[in-house]
Amino acid sequence: MKKMFMNGEWVAACSGETREIINPYNQEVIATVAEGNEKDATLAIAAAREAFDHGEWSHWPARDRGKKVHDIATLIERDREELAELESLDTGKTVEESRVDMDDIAGVFHYFAEMADKDGGEIIASPIPNATSRVVHEPVGVCGQITPWNYPLLQASWKLAPALAAGNTLVMKPSEITPLTSVKVFELMEEAGVPAGVVNLVLGSGNSVGAKLSASDDVDLISFTGGIETGKRIMQAASSNVKNLALELGGKNPNIIFADADFDTAVDQAMNAVFFHAGQICSAGTRLIVEESMHDDFVRELVKRVKNIKLGSGFDEATQMGPLISKEHLAKVVDYVENGKKEGATVAVGGEKPDDPELQHGFFYLPTVLTNCTTDMSVVQDEGFGPVITVETFATEEEAIHLANDSIYGLAGGVFTNDIAKAQRCVVKMRMGTVWINDVNLYFPQAPWGGFKQSGIGRELGKTGLEEYQETKHIFRNLKPEPANWF
Repeated sequence: MKKMFMNGEWVAACSGETREIINPYNQEVIATVAEGNEKDATLAIAAAREAFDHGEWSHWPARDRGKKVHDIATLIERDREELAELESLDTGKTVEESRVDMDDIAGVFHYFAEMADKDGGEIIASPIPNATSRVVHEPVGVCGQITPWNYPLLQASWKLAPALAAGNTLVMKPSEITPLTSVKVFELMEEAGVPAGVVNLVLGSGNSVGAKLSASDDVDLISFTGGIETGKRIMQAASSNVKNLALELGGKNPNIIFADADFDTAVDQAMNAVFFHAGQICSAGTRLIVEESMHDDFVRELVKRVKNIKLGSGFDEATQMGPLISKEHLAKVVDYVENGKKEGATVAVGGEKPDDPELQHGFFYLPTVLTNCTTDMSVVQDEGFGPVITVETFATEEEAIHLANDSIYGLAGGVFTNDIAKAQRCVVKMRMGTVWINDVNLYFPQAPWGGFKQSGIGRELGKTGLEEYQETKHIFRNLKPEPANWF
């Protein structure tokens, strides 16, 4: 049984309860893990609080903290294959996708390790004579971190690495259905010699463990990646002590295709935007917005290629797309498409579960293209989080931008055109945290990630990703103190 990690020790749940972890490809039990609750979360928070308030981690030289984060990255690189296999068992994605994830994860740890000692503060010219003024950055304190099921370890790395580099202590709650790589990386942090109490892992549901982290007065920051409704509840709970918030709440991301774009590249990238990991990607370009003059040719070629996507086990080299994460999520995607059909969308390809006998034990849904879509449809406005593309059309550049912005979300978007001036006009007006020109779904540690509108609050990655885990302090020094004689 996989246990939880608190105050430097591996422990079972206080209740003794456990949870079975299921492979979404065939529903086989792949592991049994401890199932924590509010009591376990309380103990973990207390350990992190003690380690921050009375331990040495936050006072270590930043260079030494950075070295420790580098060590974690090196161990991830060493165990890359084991981690990739665990991730694919847990999520159903292909092993090749998981290997790429592990390389990215190691890169995130290396990046923030390098950032740890690069901030020497800032000297401000004091307007007051005989005085100095300095701005420094210090750790926030105890950080609660709640991660999603779609990219379990990648999303964890975006939180763990900057929190540690900045000198914080933390309690992490991974998704209860995909915890295996998080458990493994905490084993690696223990091996790297991270001091007891600095990193704590509690397994369990969001309703118990996540709620406790969000509401606790002993937690100084809550970082959450997941659905918008859960994010709203966390935001309300966090008001208990006005804790810092970092929320990444997903998106409904437009991909604008102009008629002057490179045709083959645009079709290929329209597929890349959605069908990796069965569309279970917050930045998936599921809203395809195509110029009217090329719509028919584009959809015809898109449908032709989508029909050839190979579904199967993530451990089969021929597989291009794996299953959805769970029975419950599959049901949501089925309902999502059925609602779209009722609203007038046309299924150009897919739109149902596969009939292949080899796929019947998994949570599979065929790659789907819906045409005749309009911006008022639920399939266009709601985040489906599945292998489904909706197709809208536009006649003018202004209409394309209007459609792209017609959403409560603002995480990411794409523009495909060979007219760079047109591309620049579009990206300036697109209300999203990341916009790609002639590409999709790219990120790297050096660039900030986050959204506008209801896609969240704050940014992960980049310099701002480190600043999320820091407080800013102004230090003023009077070089010539003397009585003011006011009273």
